[in-house]
Amino acid sequence: MLKINLAVGLMLVFLALHAQADTQVNVVGLFSNKAVVTINGGAPRSLTSGQTVDGVKLVSANSESATFMVEGKRQVLKMGQAASVAGNAGPENNDPVSLYADSAGHFLGNLTINGATLKYLVDTGATTVALNSGDAKFAKIDYEKGEKALSSTANGLVTVYRVTLNTLKIGTIILNNVEAVVIEGGSPPVVLLGMSALNRLDMKRDNSIMTLTKKY
Repeated sequence: MLKINLAVGLMLVFLALHAQADTQVNVVGLFSNKAVVTINGGAPRSLTSGQTVDGVKLVSANSESATFMVEGKRQVLKMGQAASVAGNAGPENNDPVSLYADSAGHFLGNLTINGATLKYLVDTGATTVALNSGDAKFAKIDYEKGEKALSSTANGLVTVYRVTLNTLKIGTIILNNVEAVVIEGGSPPVVLLGMSALNRLDMKRDNSIMTLTKKY
């Protein structure tokens, strides 16, 4: 049986994201009139109010939240929150992507599957990438044509469909033909980035920072 970790305690509240999002902003520090952010998985950058970097403008900030204009769209983010906003996609490269742990030590963020933006959780306990049927439909995956099976999860036996994802993108890293399973229903609440994708990446962790580098 396929082992999929669906622990409810791993859920966090994230902002709603739009399809076709390419500019990704993650808040890692908040101060008066200043915010420390990562943009598209890059190194942390310090922005002061009114400053614009890579299409991201910090409008205002305090210790509770920061207001940005990203690709011309207003976003209000709190510490540890992220947003992805539609823009022109950059070319693929082999630059490392940095992820930052939340207060519970979990690595969450935004990825795109077949061009559709979804929230994800790094889950080394999952043997494969896993997503719920609603997210699969959003990503235009015709999962019912996949191999049907039963899987044992924390919620008991569930129906799953084995599929292949044409394109999975995390920051500047693009993976093609990634094995995944689609689970009927609303669980998991976010995409579980399991080992079928992580095995193709080098993962290095330094305290609250995880760096991903594409192997193949």
